[in-house]
Amino acid sequence: MDADRLDLLLVNPGGREAVYQQLGADLAAVEPPLWCRLIGGYARDRGYTVAIVDSQAENLGPAALAARVREMNPRLVGMVVFGHQPSASTQQMVGAREAGAAVRDEAPDLPIIIVGGHVSALPERTLSEEPVDFACKGEGPATIVQLLERLRAGSEDWESVEGLVWRRDGTPVVNPSAPLIANLDRDLHGKAWDLLPMDRYRAHNWQCFGDLDARVPYASIYTSLGCPYKCSFCCINAPFDVNRYRMRHPDAVAAEIDLLHDTYGVKTIKIIDEMFVLNERHVTAVCDRLIERDYGLNIWAYARVDTVKPPMLEKLRRAGFRWLALGIESGSKHVRDGAEKALRNDDIIGIVRQIQDAGIHVAGNFIFGLPDDDMETMAETLDLALELNCEYANFYSAMAYPGSPLYETAVTQGWPLPESWSGFSQHSYDCKPLPTESVSAADVLRFRDAAFHAYFSNPRYLDSMTQRFGWDTRRHIEDMARHRLRRQLLEDAEAAE
Repeated sequence: MDADRLDLLLVNPGGREAVYQQLGADLAAVEPPLWCRLIGGYARDRGYTVAIVDSQAENLGPAALAARVREMNPRLVGMVVFGHQPSASTQQMVGAREAGAAVRDEAPDLPIIIVGGHVSALPERTLSEEPVDFACKGEGPATIVQLLERLRAGSEDWESVEGLVWRRDGTPVVNPSAPLIANLDRDLHGKAWDLLPMDRYRAHNWQCFGDLDARVPYASIYTSLGCPYKCSFCCINAPFDVNRYRMRHPDAVAAEIDLLHDTYGVKTIKIIDEMFVLNERHVTAVCDRLIERDYGLNIWAYARVDTVKPPMLEKLRRAGFRWLALGIESGSKHVRDGAEKALRNDDIIGIVRQIQDAGIHVAGNFIFGLPDDDMETMAETLDLALELNCEYANFYSAMAYPGSPLYETAVTQGWPLPESWSGFSQHSYDCKPLPTESVSAADVLRFRDAAFHAYFSNPRYLDSMTQRFGWDTRRHIEDMARHRLRRQLLEDAEAAE
């Protein structure tokens, strides 16, 4: 009987409402959980039976999730808390805690391991605070498989499991991390699409400006892991321990897109890579294979202003890349330099225009409240955003995400941090960004929210969107801009005045 037992149940926790407030209902994307696929494929290749419950996509509350976990009765529950971008791991801890507590109450005998970027950044704290039996320092696949080996054998030799965080007499013990997996195509292929509710995923609204019905079906894939850069606000490398950049073979990327297109009808795709447009040979090889297929794709991917080469743009467009997201961050060169982004405004404007001239839309990412920011430099950032007039813009408040250099600085300097993990979400009610020497956290947040509405209600922007995407998209943007997020920090500041 035990031989037929499910070995591993991977859970993508929910909690979207706490993270996005009302924006999560329709505007935010619902993405396939990458690391559930990667861990699931790795474990299946090694002879273990695997299932995935994506409680976020299925809108399962903690109680419903726990009931399903109890019914499936796995040998091990894996709570996977990576999120869909590096900074999302911390905010997902809210849903992970609720899910873990519900499973613990419903099925107290089932062991739970939690894995993710946040977990790897704060392994001992995670094990101490969360309703789990184990945590993971590192990527996760090798640790989970080694743990399954022990559980199958009835062994409690936790000390030999690479990357495992466990308790010895109530005290957390952090084992040395497992080596990074070198062969991505063989070991981290993620061939577990059959375990996911593929009809439940949808793209960001902006990716489908001009055809909002094309948000479904949708998928996100990766072509590389890690990032060679060291931006102060980024926690991308927390699970990897080093700034190592690993790439998949372009043939494997193309084969995965073949599967998504042929099996699930997917044409709307996100490249999850923190930096896709980086290695020109890799980008060119992927594009060449997609151009051969001519699927009519709508792909978006991340790029840096200083990695976009104009000769690449025509090939990206022909391959189906319709959007590039650029980390512009600040309109002040001084502030950008302090965040390890040494760029000039003229360079930024020139590259954005070249991308747009190639027929590719730009999503500009801007941050308010970086350590050197004041009200004047934040105004420069908004001015640059308005001048660029990108087809979409993301406005963020600077956060000291666990695993980032900025978090270490904040802890060392005693800077105020959010009281709960949901406070690290850009859109949550209790969002609490970092203050700067001259700007309070409340003023940073107030400026960010005002900048969002100034941008998306700007007549120049709305007119350009009407010309490019039509009146239906303009009305959609106007409806989006009517959403006003409640902020505890601002309500408290107003009450104190």
